[in-house]
Amino acid sequence: MIPFKYFPGPVRGILALILYLINTLFWTAPLFILTLLKFLVPVPAFRRFVTDLLHGLVAHWVSVNNFNQRLFSDTRWEVAGVEDLQPKGWYLVVANHQSWVDILVLQRVFNRRIPLLTFFIKKELIWVPLLGQAWWALEFPFMKRYTTAYLKKHPEKRGKDIEATQKACEKFKHQPIAVMNFIEGTRFTPEKHRRSASPYANLLRTKAGGMALVLATVGQQLHRILDVTIVYPNGRKTFWEFICGKIDRIHVQVDQIPVTPQMIGDYVADRAFKRQFQAWLNDLWIKKDQRIAAVLTDAQNAGRHEKTRLSVPEEQSREELLADSREAAQSAP
Repeated sequence: MIPFKYFPGPVRGILALILYLINTLFWTAPLFILTLLKFLVPVPAFRRFVTDLLHGLVAHWVSVNNFNQRLFSDTRWEVAGVEDLQPKGWYLVVANHQSWVDILVLQRVFNRRIPLLTFFIKKELIWVPLLGQAWWALEFPFMKRYTTAYLKKHPEKRGKDIEATQKACEKFKHQPIAVMNFIEGTRFTPEKHRRSASPYANLLRTKAGGMALVLATVGQQLHRILDVTIVYPNGRKTFWEFICGKIDRIHVQVDQIPVTPQMIGDYVADRAFKRQFQAWLNDLWIKKDQRIAAVLTDAQNAGRHEKTRLSVPEEQSREELLADSREAAQSAP
């Protein structure tokens, strides 16, 4: 039972939002102090020490956010497949994407179970004030990407983006990492689903290039691919609805997939590898689509069963009243 269960939803949402903001502001100051120290002292051992402190700081931030969720929401979490994960392992995390709530879900499920979830970020974003420097300090991997049009004009640059990204990721040979990738590239909406003519009932089309680049860059170091299926059985919700306690259930299934040599190749130049990789990823997405459909169907059936169960006592009460009336009539003089 949550402490604020009987508070109105909007009140719970406002209180939760205030706690999120206080928690974020509290950790922002030490984050940027450590970032500045890391920049000013270019000693590798010291920088590794500061990076560990920063990752621990973010883990504490996530832990307080998780505590916040428990205070104001009685959502039932159904999580499977997180056994045997290693906080010092190397992982690529892929997931379907429906709502900004997905980020909070992933943080809650994986916090302290695997390394800090990080994203490949375009190299140009390092110059974004404050955020770019924070990403640098947290050692988010920066990648350089050339457009198809640019490569047509400069074919000699083909493959250089992967080489540059691989060089930038040399440190991950000795430092655990968990790279996050939303393969659909954007959040699912019925309109996007219709517009893209997706072959899946509950998912958008996959964008395989980003995942292939990650595998080409750090695939040799990865222990597992963590394929995450996130389902909101009663319908996807917004962040505001989540902090107001409007999500009854969240279903999360994590499948651990070994990284094989067949998954690593030149996605841009090798057409045979590209077709093979797309076929493998599409098969993965078909299975994910089927799993989502099964969870949604079970939820619908459970809802119908619950309505039926609730209606039975009413019918029984009505029958009992009629029986009592008949007995009273028969016993009347």
